[in-house]
Order: sequence, then structure tokens, then C-alpha cells
Amino acid sequence: MTGQKTAAIIVAAGRGERMGGVDKVFAPLAGKPVLARAVDAFQQCPSVDRIVVVLAEHNLKRGRELVEKEGWSKVSDVCPGGGERQQSVAAGLNRLKDCRWVVIHDGARPLVTVAIIESGLEAAKETGAAVAAVPVTDTIKLASEEDFILGTPPRQRLWAVQTPQVFRFDIITEGHRRAEGMATDDSSLVERLGGRVKLYMGSYDNIKITTANGLALAEVLLKRRK
Repeated sequence: MTGQKTAAIIVAAGRGERMGGVDKVFAPLAGKPVLARAVDAFQQCPSVDRIVVVLAEHNLKRGRELVEKEGWSKVSDVCPGGGERQQSVAAGLNRLKDCRWVVIHDGARPLVTVAIIESGLEAAKETGAAVAAVPVTDTIKLASEEDFILGTPPRQRLWAVQTPQVFRFDIITEGHRRAEGMATDDSSLVERLGGRVKLYMGSYDNIKITTANGLALAEVLLKRRK
């Protein structure tokens, strides 16, 4: 580990099954593709040195054309992902070298801000791993396989995890190297290593677009921000 640079991996290789087959990351959001709004924040973030965009194989040409159109100087690679998110992140990690920090973000979260990215990098200094999250506002029930309530966890201890997730490069690469089975997010891989992951405040506006309703909500939130 000779470098001290910070890289971002934007993961956008999903199949968009809940969007009726539509590539959600290329859906228009206030005149720009969802993916473009996500990448913009990392392009504008002073602490980020390079960006790797991970796309489905059939979207690679479209993604490279978008990079050229937007003039993103920090995007060094547009590479194919895998069938699962974890495989796509691993593909992005394989494109990196000589960096100390990696910020992993879902391309379907277009309302991320520079402030959220910077907060994550600051929080990660404590243990080498930090994830954006927000306290849950609903009561959560633990259910059995037969859909009966097994318990009610105390709400004040529950957080809804988002991205960005920020890691020291050596920690997250080790997590992926030793992964057994699939994890729903990258911090789970670090937890399995026995690592401590810091939660830091994300934003309730930092939604992940998975449905047409989510896209409509993002449009409203973006207009309100402006």
C-alpha cells in the first residue's frame, strides 16, 4: 500500500427487475440519467481521485458514451459487473491499485451529496470502515417463516443502511477475498472478519431507486433541493 489516493466504485450492474425491465440507472431524472447524477457527486468531491463505474455487459457502450458526454475526468474505468452485486464490487476492486480508501456507492442512489461522501471518509478514519445510514422511523418486527411475530427490536438501536460505504482498501479487499457466500452489502463482509464498522449519518433523501414510484419521489426531492 504505497498510495494514499481515494477511489470510488459506482455499482450499476443491476437488472432493474422491479422497474419492468427498464435500466433504472439510465432512466431520466430531471433531464439527466440517474447514473449521471450519482457520478456527478463523486466527480465534484475534492477528496475523490478516481472513479470506476461498474455496469452490466450490455450497458458498457452506453456507459462509456455517457462518460464522454459528461466529461468526467475522474472516471478511469467502465467495466462489466457480475450477476450479483458483490461480484460487481469485486470487479471494480480489481481495477484499482495504489489507493488507500475506497468509497462504494450504488448507482441507483442519485441524490448522494459531496457532504455525505466527505462525512464517510472522515468517519472511516476511526476503524477503517464506515457506512452511511439513517435511524429507522417505523417499528420493526422480526417474523417467523410462517409470518408470525417473533419479537420487536428496540427502534432506537436500528439503522437503515445506505451507501456510500467507505473502507480502507486492504480491509475491503480482504473481506471480498475471504467471503463465503453472498452478502447484501460490503460492510457485512468486514463484520465477518471481526472488523468494527462505524455508522455515520446519511440522509433520508438519499433513496435507492428500485421502482417507478421511487423515480418519481427522487424527482420531487431533487426539485425541492434546487
